[in-house]
Amino acid sequence: MKLHELSDNPGAAKKQKRVARGPGSGKGKTAGRGIKGQKSRSGVALGGYEGGQMPLYRRLPKRGFNKPNRKEYAVVNLGLIQKFIDAGKLDAKVEITDAILVSSGLTSHPRDGVRVLGKGELTSKITLNVTGASAGAIEMVEKAGGKLTVKAPLAPKGE
Repeated sequence: MKLHELSDNPGAAKKQKRVARGPGSGKGKTAGRGIKGQKSRSGVALGGYEGGQMPLYRRLPKRGFNKPNRKEYAVVNLGLIQKFIDAGKLDAKVEITDAILVSSGLTSHPRDGVRVLGKGELTSKITLNVTGASAGAIEMVEKAGGKLTVKAPLAPKGE
């Protein structure tokens, strides 16, 4: 096979429909927008505007509070860790940390740390050192003969 013989599968690359490019294009003149009205013009803002009526998002009550500096953890289940150990992607003999879990592909992004939950079965004796863990996860690891250490959470800035 040579470079000039390479081609895409038939029907894989579809040409984009060019609107407002003459009557022969099939989408000429009004470009499929119909005739007149707000939607036919540019700069349409129909998302929240209700013609002067109080918009829905302002009529509904707002409750609660979203902390701007809240911590967001990558969640990993013990059953998934066991699956990765069985597949040979993690070594049960080495201490497993947040960085090792990310590099093995178990979680794609560590965010503010990795939190381990006790879902699934754990049969291997492992040593875990992670940012957070549920009480059930700690119990399951100790039942399997392993050890789970939770790092001290970082103090918020300004304290």
